[in-house]
Amino acid sequence: MEKLNIAGRLVGPGEPPFIVAEIGSNHNGDLSLCRRLIEEAKHCGADAVKFQSWTKRSLVSKAEYERNTRYGTKAGSSTLEEELERYQLTPEAHGRIAADCQEVGIPFFSSCFSFEEVDLLESLNVPAYKIASMDVNHLPLLEYVAKKGKPILLSTGLATLGEIEAALAMLGISGAPPVALLHCLSIYPSPAAIVNLRNMATLQTAFDVPVGYSDHSLGTSIPIAAVALGACIIEKHFTLDKQMDGWDHAISADPAELSYLVSESKNVFSALGKATRGLTSEQLHKRTVFRRRVVLARPLKAGEKITAADLDYKRPGNGINPDEIRYVVGRAVKRDVESEEELEWSDI
Repeated sequence: MEKLNIAGRLVGPGEPPFIVAEIGSNHNGDLSLCRRLIEEAKHCGADAVKFQSWTKRSLVSKAEYERNTRYGTKAGSSTLEEELERYQLTPEAHGRIAADCQEVGIPFFSSCFSFEEVDLLESLNVPAYKIASMDVNHLPLLEYVAKKGKPILLSTGLATLGEIEAALAMLGISGAPPVALLHCLSIYPSPAAIVNLRNMATLQTAFDVPVGYSDHSLGTSIPIAAVALGACIIEKHFTLDKQMDGWDHAISADPAELSYLVSESKNVFSALGKATRGLTSEQLHKRTVFRRRVVLARPLKAGEKITAADLDYKRPGNGINPDEIRYVVGRAVKRDVESEEELEWSDI
């Protein structure tokens, strides 16, 4: 299985989880807010920030705009077209974001939704591309992205195994470098009962690629559980304030949650360790403290044979072990021994 290399960071099985703070549209069209989100994501320990590169022209048809003349938000009611215009990122905004991320010191990449946006991101030298769940079957876009030669993260929400297989086949024949699949549930928020984290193992077995989890649940327990089940990438929407007006703030992690997600994901990854069984030097030392050894239950005279009833077992475990008494019972002591005395091999 080939690992991804995102901005010099290896991503895949055996590597610490790669935590992506999905800013998405939580900038609310405000580049000052966007800068604060980037800085806070870096402070929380995220490995990268991710955005969504689309415009009102590249995402939705004219007919759909005409059908959606009202689109409710906390701030009031507007049309769908007005909403998308508010949240879209212009080429100039992309350049500002890329510069801010470079200054802050955190990698930036984005979900791309059209050929033009792929070219825009390529001009900004993004280290990877994200394909959103909605575009698993957008084979022309997959082909175009693959030819850029950058690592690809493909979300699998809404997709069947057959559609995922077709997407990976297109990426493969188009020359894509390593691809990671992100298990995803495109329900906002995602109820725990239908998240099905075991699907990650299914994806890895079926396609032999690194697998992560793009989270839309509330809180941090489910993405941390995903790490425990082997997710090598965690993508989590990020906001400064869940009460803020906007599309995704309510289902996003705030700074306290993102910090916790980062630290606990690292702890869980460290705790997973390796499958081979072995004892550390610390554990070997503890054996001599916590385990038991053979002691005498009653006094014995020199030459007297030892019976099982003559033995007791007490700490510390630095002598004859309880599982070695078959080599002790029936043999004679060489000297007089007292009750409670620790029996040594040299005594028999």
